[in-house]
Amino acid sequence: MSFGQGGPSWGPGDSRTPDWAALAEASAARSRRKKWLMIGGGALATAAVAAIVATAVITTGGGTSGADSGASELPAPVDLPSDGAAPQPSFSSVAPLPPPDPKDYIADARKDRAPVTVDAFFPGRKLTMGDRVYAKGATDSTTGCAATTQGALGSILASNGCDQVIRATYSRGGVAVTVGLAVFGTEAEAKKVAEQASGGIASLSGGGVPTFCRGGSVCRRTANSYGRYAYFTVGGFTSGKNVSTADEAVYAVGDDLTDFTFRQIRHRGEVQASAAAAAPAA
Repeated sequence: MSFGQGGPSWGPGDSRTPDWAALAEASAARSRRKKWLMIGGGALATAAVAAIVATAVITTGGGTSGADSGASELPAPVDLPSDGAAPQPSFSSVAPLPPPDPKDYIADARKDRAPVTVDAFFPGRKLTMGDRVYAKGATDSTTGCAATTQGALGSILASNGCDQVIRATYSRGGVAVTVGLAVFGTEAEAKKVAEQASGGIASLSGGGVPTFCRGGSVCRRTANSYGRYAYFTVGGFTSGKNVSTADEAVYAVGDDLTDFTFRQIRHRGEVQASAAAAAPAA
């Protein structure tokens, strides 16, 4: 039996009775086609899911799949050392002693033990300050402090316990300056003398320097102190000319000598403080 567009044809004799065997065979054929279509569609879906899973495993694992299990292997975690294994710094609970103050070693005779001599404060045969060179003249040192002064300064030194006076003269270009260093037992004594200073240190000639700042000539005088030392200058022209405030050369030489003397006193304290710091503890 065949099927046309108008439906099934009837059997021989056209009795209008359906050919049941032919209908059954056609129905079975349709069922088989549907089943195969369903099986094919399921296979495609399964393959797509497997591909998605494989891609996810490769992307997440970042490595090759295992030969037996078919899954990627993640690297094993690295064992890190615990905090307790690292050495810990140790700190002393005792605060270090502060470095010695250099001024302490020039403020009191009990600590200031370095020699007090002309060469200790005014060494060499000349003095260089920047581009200025001064020739060194006569020097002296005496415990008779008042004998090295002019005016009232002698009695002021004596009343405050002066132990010694050291003098040195320097000259350059017709200008001469004598610096006098008075030594006391304490800083308070030296400071008091500098504040009370009247008159001044007497000029010291000799060693190629003629007499200057004597016989009433006007000269420049200064007075200062640092630690247990008071220091003074007197400066003027070797020709005997009076000094005025316009004579910058005299002021320059006096300032250089004052600055140099201060540095020498301070250096004395620094040397003794450094020696004390380097000495082993008792």
